[in-house]
Amino acid sequence: MSKRRPIRPQTLIDSQASELRQLNRPPVVMHRRRRKRGGASVDDKAGTVGVNYGLLGDNLPAPSEVVALLQSRQITKVRIFEPNPSVLKALAGSGIQVIVGMANQDLQKVASDVSNANAWVQTNVVPFTQNLKFRCVSAGNEVIPGDLANFVFPAMVNLRSALDSANLPNIPVSTAVASSVLGASFPPSQGKFADGVSSVMAQITNFLEKTGSPLLANIYPYFAFNDNQNTVSLSYATFQSNQVVVQDGTLGYKNMFDAMVDATYSALEKAGGSNIEVVVSETGWPSNGNGQIATISNAMAYNGNLAKHVSDGSGTPKRPGKNIETYIFAMFNEDQKPAGTEQNFGLYYPNKNEVYHIDLP
Repeated sequence: MSKRRPIRPQTLIDSQASELRQLNRPPVVMHRRRRKRGGASVDDKAGTVGVNYGLLGDNLPAPSEVVALLQSRQITKVRIFEPNPSVLKALAGSGIQVIVGMANQDLQKVASDVSNANAWVQTNVVPFTQNLKFRCVSAGNEVIPGDLANFVFPAMVNLRSALDSANLPNIPVSTAVASSVLGASFPPSQGKFADGVSSVMAQITNFLEKTGSPLLANIYPYFAFNDNQNTVSLSYATFQSNQVVVQDGTLGYKNMFDAMVDATYSALEKAGGSNIEVVVSETGWPSNGNGQIATISNAMAYNGNLAKHVSDGSGTPKRPGKNIETYIFAMFNEDQKPAGTEQNFGLYYPNKNEVYHIDLP
């Protein structure tokens, strides 16, 4: 798992400075029904809200205990950052769908030769396919922009070939990107990929469009609010405004999450990916480690309202009427991550007690 770094959609923030108003109103509940993508191995009855299950802790429960906890909460989707065999074995037969990530350090090897992709798939996917539902395979996490960016697209191509060769054409291949791939995001209709990554993202967009695969996007209003408290209201960041804060043509935005998701859709459209679904592969709010911003109250408000929002069928202003498939970051507080907020994004303590309770539809 990569370290959570500040994701700052600065163009969005700078342009909103004159428009954002401080609002303190009840939460708005919205939602969106995810349409089934061609070729995806997806159970339409599965829940919209999943969780990220990280392993950077020396006191975490055994994978079998984690799966039992997931089942007790009726959580039917999980994302893991690397193909840990013990975790995959525990998930097998559970009915829980999994997004499995390929470690960033493996990108170059898999990109360089399809035989390496075949070996990765034969080791980490094929042995589990009889009893485990793979939502998709992610070629790395948040490496665009960066030194590994140019390896992402060829790695995706080789993974697609390897899955097809293994007679697994229904498992999509994608990659997870941070909001830093956007060069502009305000208003959301003007979202576009940054010049420095536009070539790479054009290749990836074309691949996703042709294969009917989603883009995994890590969306964090927390970081935007934390860095811009004078221009962004807490109510807008935590789904607690019942008034439009940002008007974009005929579309009105009451929360920053929708604005960030729709800016990503706009960028995809401009790159030729009008039919690509955005899956929110990470989002969350820390409960400690940053004064009065990272509090249990704020984390509970954000994640609780998020879960309602993505699960009631309203969608975003740009893509209404659909669930937003979303994975909360994270399942546990992890003590081997950097001190501060990094250790405090979990819904649960390692002893399986809740940090705070939210309803998960």
